[in-house]
Amino acid sequence: MAEGVDVVRCGLDAGFVPESVYVADGAGADRDVAALSADTLARGSRVFPLAAGVADRVADTVTPHPVFGIFAMTDIVLAGVASPSLVVACVDVRDPGNAGSVLRTCDAAGVDLVLWCGATVDPFNPKTVRSSAGSIFHVPLVVTAEVGPAMDWLRACGLAVYGADARGADYASLDLSTPCAFVLGNEAAGLDAGLLSSLDGAVGIPMAGRAESLNVGVACAVLCFEARRQRRGDG
Repeated sequence: MAEGVDVVRCGLDAGFVPESVYVADGAGADRDVAALSADTLARGSRVFPLAAGVADRVADTVTPHPVFGIFAMTDIVLAGVASPSLVVACVDVRDPGNAGSVLRTCDAAGVDLVLWCGATVDPFNPKTVRSSAGSIFHVPLVVTAEVGPAMDWLRACGLAVYGADARGADYASLDLSTPCAFVLGNEAAGLDAGLLSSLDGAVGIPMAGRAESLNVGVACAVLCFEARRQRRGDG
């Protein structure tokens, strides 16, 4: 379920046709809502008005959005993916807000593929979808419970696979201009020691202050945009 005009619009603009769209009582007169409803109908889908009070009961937010879109839950399989150049893999990332931020960051940084591994939160959780700000419709996403085979696939594609770890090498010291993948771990526990030792290296983000760690979405942004900077040749 995608909540809000902007997120549903992202889905439509990305070529995803909702199974149906629901409009809160009194919201149909809004210009953006009316345009979204018209576009939904033009794509061959359906639009239903909600009775008064229904939006408050079904919404995942304290202040409900006026529009809800129901989309098919789709992800791709590794066998159908062309060799990527920049990948982010989430392993046991549990917070849906963090997960959505990772998707949004990957979209902004031009990441080729996102892997959802282990016990990482459902990417189609309404809060994850909302936190992605529509990027869930833009980023190629593979959902797999098997961490080991996913890492093997990355290496088979010729990527250097780096695990995010506070004790890892300074991210600015690594050559990220070549194909690589960043593996992000659980917010509290990080990456399993066995998994980390099996990768090509650990990458860290030096911090000047007293914070123990960075939010996983922020860490993802720092790493991905450093890779993007190096690939632009900015020095």
